[in-house]
Amino acid sequence: MHQTTPAGFPAATRIAVVSAGWHADIVGQARQSLLAELATHGIPAAQVDCLEVPGAFEIPLLAQRIARQGRHAAIVACGLVVDGGIYRHDFVATAVIDGLMRVQLDTGVPVLSCVLTPHTFHEHEEHREFFTRHFVLKGRQAAQACVQVLAAARQVEAWGGPGPALAAQG
Repeated sequence: MHQTTPAGFPAATRIAVVSAGWHADIVGQARQSLLAELATHGIPAAQVDCLEVPGAFEIPLLAQRIARQGRHAAIVACGLVVDGGIYRHDFVATAVIDGLMRVQLDTGVPVLSCVLTPHTFHEHEEHREFFTRHFVLKGRQAAQACVQVLAAARQVEAWGGPGPALAAQG
């Protein structure tokens, strides 16, 4: 018999977290609160593999590689995409979010986004404090969403039966 967590997940459930190193002091708040919240659902930090990449733009590629390995039940992406003056942050934000969606649709591994793309961010203390607090909240919410989507996926798997392509052939 397989052991399960208090939330009913297999005891060996692994989650991957891919975080952008850009604004690591702020982004790290999401990762820390995510880890704390997952632990309350029976997924301890030892079952969460954390990877830091240079910036948000690199997250989808590494998320895809992780998903293709098939070792993780879900992936959470953490990053802060801001207008750095060199490129349009809205293009980067779109590429990252679209890339994360593509990873989960292509692999079947849930990918949750804690990549924030504020319209305005300035390097002054007020914004840094606000976004630091906000990332704590977003990390907790990402963990809760992760637990919910994994439970929903378990429910769908329990329904069994062939997928639409196989049903059409039968």
